[in-house]
Amino acid sequence: MSTAKLSIDLDALASNWRNLDALSAGETAAVVKANGYGLDVARVGQALARAGARNFFVAIAEEGVALRRALGPDLGISVFSGHMAGDTKLLQDFDLTPMLNSVDQMLRHFESLPGHKFGVQLDSGMNRLGMEPAEWAALRDISLGQNPVLIMSHLACADEPDHAMNALQLKTFREMTEGVDIPRSLAATGGILLGPEYHFDLCRPGIGLYGGLPFRDAIPVISLDLPVIQIRDVLPGESVGYGNAWIARRPSRIATVAAGYADGLIRAMGAGISAYANDMACPVVGRVSMDLITLDVTDLPADPESLSLINAHQTVDKIADAAGTIGYEILTSLGHRYARSYSG
Repeated sequence: MSTAKLSIDLDALASNWRNLDALSAGETAAVVKANGYGLDVARVGQALARAGARNFFVAIAEEGVALRRALGPDLGISVFSGHMAGDTKLLQDFDLTPMLNSVDQMLRHFESLPGHKFGVQLDSGMNRLGMEPAEWAALRDISLGQNPVLIMSHLACADEPDHAMNALQLKTFREMTEGVDIPRSLAATGGILLGPEYHFDLCRPGIGLYGGLPFRDAIPVISLDLPVIQIRDVLPGESVGYGNAWIARRPSRIATVAAGYADGLIRAMGAGISAYANDMACPVVGRVSMDLITLDVTDLPADPESLSLINAHQTVDKIADAAGTIGYEILTSLGHRYARSYSG
C-alpha cells in the first residue's frame, strides 16, 4: 500500500475524557473544533458522547452544523465565535448556542433570535475574544436579564502552571462574575490541571482529549505509519535530498517514505526526529519535502516495509518541538491523503 496510514483510537479518546472528567470539580464538556482537532468531528463527537459528554464546543457555526448532524438533537453545542452576521438561520435551525463576545453580537442576537439560548464570553486579560470589564459592566444587567446559559472566559497561560497570568485572570473572572447565578467556565485542559479553584461549574478540555500536552497522563490517540517506497545505498560523501542538506559519513541505507509537508509533516521538523521500526529509531536525514521523507535505516537488521512516525516513542508534541511549534498545529494539520482507520 502506497498511502500512509493514520490510526485513531477512539477508546483512548474516551478514556482521556473520563480521566479529565474525574479531575474536574464540575461538569466536563468537550472541545471538538477544527473537525475534531483534525480527526473527524462526527466520529470524535459520537465517541465522546458515548463516554458521557453532554456539551460540546466548536469554533464556528458551520462546525456546529456538522456536529449536530452527527449527534442528533439532544446534546448541547456552543459556538466560540458567537453570533456572526449570517449565522442566524444556522444557530436557529441546528439549535446552536452562541457565546456572545461583544455589544454588536448581543444586539444582533437579541433582535434576530429573541428567546434563543446563548452564553457570554468575557475577556479576563487575554485580549482575544470576549467583553472587557468596562464593557461587561455596562451590559451585565441587560445580558443577565435575557437568561444566558453560561458565562465563560479563557486562560492565556494555563500550560505554564506557575505563570502569574493564571492567578490574575482567575481574580479578574471572579470579580467580573461576582454574584452571578449563572453557570461559569474558565478552564480548558490546562486550567483543569491547575486545580479546583479554576474549575467553576464547567470545564471544557480540548487538546488533552487527543493525547496532547499539557495533559501528561493522556493516552496516545493517534499513530502514523509511513510506507517505504524505495531503499538505496549511499556512499560516504554523497548527499540526500534538497540543498545537499545531509551528507553521508558512512556507507548508509536510506529509505524514502510516502509523506511530507503536504500531509502536515511540516518542513521544519526534519532534524531531530526519527521514525521507528518496532523500537529502533531511524533518524530523518535531509529535508522534508512535499510528498517524501528520507530516513537512515542503516542499523536495522532488515529493510522495513513501513516506518512509524507518531507512536508511543514519539508523540505529536515531540514532533512539534523539533519543528519549533506546538502539538496542536501538527495534529490539526494532518492531511487528507492518509488512509484513516478508527478503532473503538
